[in-house]
Amino acid sequence: MGFLQKVFGSEQEETKGTNFYEAVESRRSIYGISNEKVISDERLKEVIEHAVKHTPSSFNSQSASVVVLTGESHKKLWDITTETLRKIVPEDAFSETENKMNGFKSGYGTVLFFENMDVVQSLQEQFPSYAENFPLWSLQSSGMLQHVIWTALEVEGYGASLQHYNPLIDEEVKNEWNVQGNCKLIAQMPFGKPTSAPGEKTFKPLAERVSFYN
Repeated sequence: MGFLQKVFGSEQEETKGTNFYEAVESRRSIYGISNEKVISDERLKEVIEHAVKHTPSSFNSQSASVVVLTGESHKKLWDITTETLRKIVPEDAFSETENKMNGFKSGYGTVLFFENMDVVQSLQEQFPSYAENFPLWSLQSSGMLQHVIWTALEVEGYGASLQHYNPLIDEEVKNEWNVQGNCKLIAQMPFGKPTSAPGEKTFKPLAERVSFYN
């Protein structure tokens, strides 16, 4: 038995581990996207649901939920965002903003990330010693879910980016897509078939960011 087989148990497990690292490395912010379908909607649903089910949350609270918009709903989201921003962005600077919104709108869909604040508040009441931490843990869980879905979309052939036009669009979005309860919009992830490569990414020395002690 070779060294890698001893470490991973089998060549198949080695491949799985390698694929995971490659997927994490390949996930980038992709702003050039088109509305060309890359995978079936059934496969998209499977990927999103798997991520929501298996991404961890504090105390297994499962406070996260997502709304996936495609077709006309996806376009409407970015129309709503455009018109909301039109009211606050200076007119002489709005063309750049509008072009950015149209770039997101040109994609295939958008994933909306929500956190159920009633769940968070319930945990605060049940475990008062940790009360101040639960909102932070909720955001950490949402961040993990965003990363899992983002990476999964990359693996499936879609490019995506993460946007934050909340809280400006929260109420209109919740009303338009019938989001019930005390759910807080955390982020928006437009995705589509990549039409441009990501920009160059630089890295700080790992010695400044990682420490090991024995």
